[in-house]
Amino acid sequence: MATLRVPQVVPSPIEDSQQLRKAFVGLGTNEKTIISILAHRNAAQLRQIRETYHETYGEDLLVSLKKEISGDFERLRSMDRYGVLTCWQRVVMLWTLDQAERDAMLANEAAQKWHPGNLVLVEITCTRSAAELFATRKAYQARYKRSLEEDVAAHTKGDFRKLLVPLVSSYRYDGPEVNTKLAKLEAKMLHKAIAEKFYSHEEIIRILGTRSKAQLIATFNHYNDEFGNPINKDLKHEAKDEFLSSLRAVIRCLVCPERYFEKVVRSAIEGLGTDEGALSRVITTRAEVDLQEIKEVYAKRNSKALDAAIAKDTSGDYEAFLLELIGHNEN
Repeated sequence: MATLRVPQVVPSPIEDSQQLRKAFVGLGTNEKTIISILAHRNAAQLRQIRETYHETYGEDLLVSLKKEISGDFERLRSMDRYGVLTCWQRVVMLWTLDQAERDAMLANEAAQKWHPGNLVLVEITCTRSAAELFATRKAYQARYKRSLEEDVAAHTKGDFRKLLVPLVSSYRYDGPEVNTKLAKLEAKMLHKAIAEKFYSHEEIIRILGTRSKAQLIATFNHYNDEFGNPINKDLKHEAKDEFLSSLRAVIRCLVCPERYFEKVVRSAIEGLGTDEGALSRVITTRAEVDLQEIKEVYAKRNSKALDAAIAKDTSGDYEAFLLELIGHNEN
């Protein structure tokens, strides 16, 4: 369930564009107006605002946002043509982008600066629908004039390349149908490869990279029933093995994404300093999808509300924008 709150009566894109323009001009920027509009519009409404703003003022809304908003936050890595951004700038711009364009930019960052512990490509490929991932690949080609697949292949290596290239290339069936006989067969194939510690076996890659989510859930259930352990438990044989961590992340993202994202958020908030990049990514990509479930898992796992944790670890306009997206109620 989404946490995004859109008012019952939404102003027209022209009215929103005018209010945003007013927030940008004059002495200082009216951040409250920016938050009150952008944090309470869905993807379709934001797209209309961007189009109207550009038609009316001759400038991309994202360019105006970067110029007019700032903050005393740690500067984050570049969002390609928009340059290096503060946390506040980045979260607003991530949210305002179309999903496909946002995912394309996140995937490009992950590919260009890939390392074995970076799970963003797994996250994007395994928590989006087939149509959403296809749209991301199209947006990637339009923006970067090359394919996501070739960039992932160029910047990864070894077993990770064997896993990630099929994942970014996949187009899974989205239907609910399940082949029980096939699920039992492939559960045995997975167990055999894992028991032999052949974790990059082509059958593991094939099954995880091509089967529908419904089919995989059936396969993992048969695995548990037949062999007495959840598959992810058997993949913890070598806890510090980063390839095994990637395989576990694939399974978690496909089967229970809310648990995967709860862990990402928890890791971003815990410890010294906050990983604003990870926190912003999760909130902006899940606010219209399943952020309510993520909040519930977080509260159960950590015995405190995600709202309170974010308020404690962030500040200023960045904090205010995040809290609006997660549906924080001050009352």
